[in-house]
Amino acid sequence: MFRFVIIILFVVGYLIFLIPVLIFEWFYRKSNPERADYQQLHCVQAAFRIILGLAGTQVTVLGEEHVPTDRAVLYVCNHKSFFDILLTYSRVPRLTGYVAKKEMEKIPLLSTWMKRLHCLFLDRENMKEGMKTILAGIQLVKDGISVCIFPEGTRNKTEEQMLPFKEGSLKIAEKTGCPIIPIAVTNSAQIFENHFPRVTPCRVIVEYGQPVYPAELSKEDKKFLGAYCQNIISQMLTKNEILEKP
Repeated sequence: MFRFVIIILFVVGYLIFLIPVLIFEWFYRKSNPERADYQQLHCVQAAFRIILGLAGTQVTVLGEEHVPTDRAVLYVCNHKSFFDILLTYSRVPRLTGYVAKKEMEKIPLLSTWMKRLHCLFLDRENMKEGMKTILAGIQLVKDGISVCIFPEGTRNKTEEQMLPFKEGSLKIAEKTGCPIIPIAVTNSAQIFENHFPRVTPCRVIVEYGQPVYPAELSKEDKKFLGAYCQNIISQMLTKNEILEKP
């Protein structure tokens, strides 16, 4: 419980402390938008690394060399924990927007930072609005900004390895031709969700798979691109289950 309280205090304090930074970056962005974006990215990445340290999380990273650093990509990740965002976002090499649930847009300061970092807010109950979010993601990739999605559509609270992937979420890669980077995060629920409200030190494995290029796949695999990527992630999760304990 002590770690949980410390992390909450740090997050609230950090958000308040960075209010002047938000104001400065708003003005600075008018003259140098890309540099301002990267400065904000590095601020948030630093905060996420500190939080993971406060949580006592030991992170083993595999396959990071598979991530292109010279172009936008679509990250596709399984989702068991709130900490999946911290684990993956703290390592992105270039500007990246995450697709988050619409409810996050109502949180003061946090939603401001998310918007500054090109995050998109998805209304899971409104198909028309959901399509607008996908179109916005397509535009981000065309603008050179990577996008990360959790195709299960929500955090997986079951005992199953993953929930079925929603095929529509992969349209961002289909329409732009960008590579898909499958990410398998193993054991992240052990940080917090498995024993709420305690935050417990543990080992987490984050593995990046080989890039998937939709244009190079067979017609059948293109048709079920979500299932194709889910199978890749499933294989990595199964392999890493035996490695998750020190």
